[in-house]
Amino acid sequence: MINERKYFGTDGIRGTVGQPPITPDFVMKLGWAAGRVLAAQGKGPVLIGKDTRISGYMFESALEAGLSAAGVDIGLLGPIPTPGIAYLTQNTRAQAGIVISASHNPYQDNGIKFFCNEGRKLPDDIELAIEREMEKPLEVVDSAQLGKARRITDAPRRYIEFCKSRISPPLDLNGLKLILDCANGATYQIAPSVFKELGAVIETIGTTPDGLNINREIGSTHPDKLRQTVIDSGADAGIAFDGDGDRLVMVDNTGTVMDGDDVLYIIAMHNSADLRGGVVGTLMSNLALEQALQEKNLDFFRARVGDRYIMEMLQEKNLCLGGETSGHIINLDKSSTGDGIISALQVLEVMVTTAHSLSDLHSGLKKYPQRMINIRITDNVDLLQLDGIPDMIKEAEDELGDHGRILIRTSGTEPLIRVMVEGEDETSVERLVNQLSSEIESVIQNRMV
Repeated sequence: MINERKYFGTDGIRGTVGQPPITPDFVMKLGWAAGRVLAAQGKGPVLIGKDTRISGYMFESALEAGLSAAGVDIGLLGPIPTPGIAYLTQNTRAQAGIVISASHNPYQDNGIKFFCNEGRKLPDDIELAIEREMEKPLEVVDSAQLGKARRITDAPRRYIEFCKSRISPPLDLNGLKLILDCANGATYQIAPSVFKELGAVIETIGTTPDGLNINREIGSTHPDKLRQTVIDSGADAGIAFDGDGDRLVMVDNTGTVMDGDDVLYIIAMHNSADLRGGVVGTLMSNLALEQALQEKNLDFFRARVGDRYIMEMLQEKNLCLGGETSGHIINLDKSSTGDGIISALQVLEVMVTTAHSLSDLHSGLKKYPQRMINIRITDNVDLLQLDGIPDMIKEAEDELGDHGRILIRTSGTEPLIRVMVEGEDETSVERLVNQLSSEIESVIQNRMV
């Protein structure tokens, strides 16, 4: 069904601002089409939240106009993390929530994604219904039926209290020194409040957004500054969020950067009795994570890359915990979607209850060397149909044998082909990933000539 979509990808609609479909006229029509579909489902407002990129103001207004034209009321949340929008949608009797964000991408990009009234991504049939409405001419309801907009001023405080309440009994972080990197994004006000109010001593990076500096050399995709700050300050941990706050990476007390596999490992290993027998990862999850969880008698299931597919498998297997190497962790016992702040609180809870350092907590996960190279593309490419590609992949797989993996896939959020090699020997991994990516890039270029 996903292949039938014209606009929606694995994480909403995303692209470069000013280039179709991320244009004001398209987004206004999208708001109208969504309003038409949602109005037929029931009553209640649609919430709109955004991250801090400058184009968010423009698209907020466009969505507001489209929804109003369809006769739907609007609640404006302002800058707030994506999981905060999911929570408020679920807990304010809203019909749906709309997020204006391009997550970890630079400010030149933006995107639109939706949550249903349960705080989860819209079902496929609703997204397809919205796409069908997009093909119709825009018709404005009678003036007396136009949707009304209001700003929800207490949204940040409500979400802060929600985050703090997710660890029971209330988490006491007194005595912990934390460095927070908010990526100049949607967590820039909320995350410091959460951790400070729980008793931690905090220093912050990336809390001065100007609309253009979101994710710029900071945040979960650029943790070097956080790492150095943790080392220089002697902090107990560092936490880096992405631009919309639904994912994180952490830095331990020795300065080691921890990705989503490390975070998932700590949460799973110390809460195994509550996990219903299994954990969901992705095709990118390190082989060592799978082996460690199996030793804990936890089944490990691999979904396609993307939080949509993790969620689908969690529901299919009746499980609660899953996550991506990129740091998108979903715990359905804590939140309806991935939440960077709540994921960090779960790790800190383990630190507090065990009295162990963060480096001790993830030291048992001896990850296989894994290397990934991104190849930029201009159009969709089916690699398995290109001459020579299947054979070169098989040769590399034969060399790795049972002690490694190769994964080559198209990104669901960017125009990239991702080439990943994982194995026991770092030198072989580096050689194979460079060889494969070079040959694939050459084949793609020759195809375009």
